[in-house]
Amino acid sequence: MQTMGLSRLVLVNPQRYPDADAYAMAAGASSILDAARIAASLDEALAGAALAIGLSARPREFAGTVLPVRAAMHEAMRYVASGEVALVFGTEMSGLSNAELSRCQVVATIPAVPDLGSLNLAAAVQVAAYELRVAAHGDAVWTAPAFEPATQDEIERLFAQGERALIALDFLRPAQPKRLLARLRRLFSRARLEKEEVNILRGILARIEERVEAGWRKP
Repeated sequence: MQTMGLSRLVLVNPQRYPDADAYAMAAGASSILDAARIAASLDEALAGAALAIGLSARPREFAGTVLPVRAAMHEAMRYVASGEVALVFGTEMSGLSNAELSRCQVVATIPAVPDLGSLNLAAAVQVAAYELRVAAHGDAVWTAPAFEPATQDEIERLFAQGERALIALDFLRPAQPKRLLARLRRLFSRARLEKEEVNILRGILARIEERVEAGWRKP
């Protein structure tokens, strides 16, 4: 919950609260447990909510609106301006009962392999919380820093130096170049080389040329 920006937790008739094991597993999110509200029943927990979304993997005969979890979280965003939205999860062992699910206007399910769709409670909460965050804030992520791109003339000088080095190594035969140069040019174009990368490659080629001049000779 904390990772996805959620903070309001309501526990319905918990067996133990507070609980040392829960705090041990909270991984730095003990503030959510500290602020948790205890309700004696699901009806009490849902009092005042504008929309309740129940999470279930099992098909139910009398379920109302059933949506994939992503669509359900977008539906949740339609209600947040007018009231609270509750995401309702059952127990680890048995999930939500039919009676509990009937208290929810929307049933959300996480698309999974048929007959293997039951997730651990923590995993289901994480998926739903993630989808809710994306629905609320989008999916923008951090970006890697941009480096100065190499200019066309810098790439051409690299290409010319590379061609000379390949000829010196007897890897490229000018009389029979075949498609090597064309493929190398395509590679350079696809790579979208940066200025520093061109400098590194030219430094490597310069050392190759030095070694060739110093001692290696074609037979």
